Amino acid sequence: MPRRRKYEDKENLDRWLLTYADLITLLLAFFIVMYSMSQVDAKKFGRMSDALSGVLKGGTVIIKRGSQIGIMPGGGVLKTAVLKSIGESIENDFMGKGNEKLVNTEVSERGLVIHIMESALFKLGSADLTEKAIKTLDVVAEHIKSLPNHIRIEGHTDNRPINTLKYPSNWELSSARATEVVRYFIDEHNIRPDKISALGYGEFRPLVPNNTEDNRAKNRRVDILIMTMEITASEPTSQFYNQN
Repeated sequence: MPRRRKYEDKENLDRWLLTYADLITLLLAFFIVMYSMSQVDAKKFGRMSDALSGVLKGGTVIIKRGSQIGIMPGGGVLKTAVLKSIGESIENDFMGKGNEKLVNTEVSERGLVIHIMESALFKLGSADLTEKAIKTLDVVAEHIKSLPNHIRIEGHTDNRPINTLKYPSNWELSSARATEVVRYFIDEHNIRPDKISALGYGEFRPLVPNNTEDNRAKNRRVDILIMTMEITASEPTSQFYNQN
């Protein structure tokens, strides 16, 4: 009889495995349901995969659903490749529409920069969005509004002075233009106000020397920066930037 009792005690001690197995099964079912509820933008997913395939020169690329793009620390391949791919897609959307010279992109250490020339957005000396501006910004918004990255809108002018009642200097004009773009993205494309900001640089961040009319036209622009660094809530959302 003692042997029988000892055997039964040992058998009872092992029963916790059944409860543990049930718990693991429930957890697995929970995560499967959560995974199935996640949504993936197929167009962006395919674009990310193609970009990575090109960088890695062949092979199969697997990207987990729900991954945040363009915001990985350390300047990894994913960040550069995906942002470059998004920029190329934006440029392709303007090809053949007469705007290809007015919208161009580049990837820098700051992130993806979308350069939009003044003539695609504003009349000379004005910060009121034109009808052409609405169409231009609508195209760009479709590519950037769902990104997790902070978006900074930067206004730039040429070096010719302006002195009007509304815009006493290029600081006011460049900042007003950046703010107009921010307001449009928030009001019309539901971009969260806490993930977008406006900045006016005046004439102090030229792309090229202001020595010809063509060059001055290139410097009159709005840059949309998709940033690769996170912005804290304490940072201002609109400001003048003086390099002097």
